[in-house]
Amino acid sequence: MNHLVIMAGGIGSRFWPMSTPSCPKQFVDVLGCGRTFIQLTVDRFEGVVPPENVWVVTSEAYKDIVAEQLPEMPKENILLEPCRRNTAPCIAYVSWRIKLRDPKANIVVSPSDHLVLNVPEFQRVIKSALQFASETDAILTLGMKPTRPETGYGYIQADLSASSERNKEVFRVDAFKEKPELEKAKEYVARPNMFWNAGIFLWNINTIISALRVYAPQINNIFEGMQNVLGTDKEQEAINRKFPECENISIDYAILEKAEEIFCFPASFGWSDLGTWGSLRENTAQDANGNAVMGKNVSLYETKNCVIHVSEERRVVVQGLDGYIVAEKDDTLLICKLAEEQRIKEFSA
Repeated sequence: MNHLVIMAGGIGSRFWPMSTPSCPKQFVDVLGCGRTFIQLTVDRFEGVVPPENVWVVTSEAYKDIVAEQLPEMPKENILLEPCRRNTAPCIAYVSWRIKLRDPKANIVVSPSDHLVLNVPEFQRVIKSALQFASETDAILTLGMKPTRPETGYGYIQADLSASSERNKEVFRVDAFKEKPELEKAKEYVARPNMFWNAGIFLWNINTIISALRVYAPQINNIFEGMQNVLGTDKEQEAINRKFPECENISIDYAILEKAEEIFCFPASFGWSDLGTWGSLRENTAQDANGNAVMGKNVSLYETKNCVIHVSEERRVVVQGLDGYIVAEKDDTLLICKLAEEQRIKEFSA
């Protein structure tokens, strides 16, 4: 069976005042479409993974939000981390939980807060990649075809000289590259074998367990040693006690950069991690003046290149702005230059 693992423990507030540490962006309707990011993430796997095989790894602080926003998934599939230890411990924990329930599971791991515009193509790619993962002992990562010299993403260098015999769209990974400086990013975009690392991984349960045992034994041994309590009423107490002992390391560093059978599935389905207000504006519909508006009662005059996000019950009139963020939530109104949005953390403190 196919399983979906959603990593939803982030505490980012880059879309302040909409998102805050108590309600980060994965639980917010950033797009103004009536669905939060985590709901949209589950929506696009409809028909690929059944609701009972959806897993969310998050923190205790967000347990109730997840249960409220995803009522169709079993509450026992909400796994709670007592502290932040990056993605390798997160994946090890949920992998052992899944293995005990489904020893032949095929798994796709996804962030909870990314944007996908072409859902049919996304589903086609995921289904094809899951089939490949089920037939091999390979670890598969999706590579997004870059559209600009982005410095905020890591890159995957693939060997395009020969595709896999089992799937002509899959290629071996030569190297993972850190987030580059602008000049290096321009060089990467010009090369056909360089792809954005979307942080979406696919594998069979036995493949990832074997990789954890070989490349991350310190982390793996913690969860493998809990098999008798996982899935019982003693699980959370044991996790609270042992999870903090895990090394704080990403799955990229712990396994992907060490393992040999690593493959990339290059894809293009309108992907973005929407990490900034500027990227939100770029990836949503704009009017003739370059404004992206989320909110039904907004009037603009002599205004261009702005992103405006307000609640529907507010009437908002904007005149004479060029290149600004206008965002409102509860009792907070933000008006900030798009070019200086890196200062939002300073404002929200």
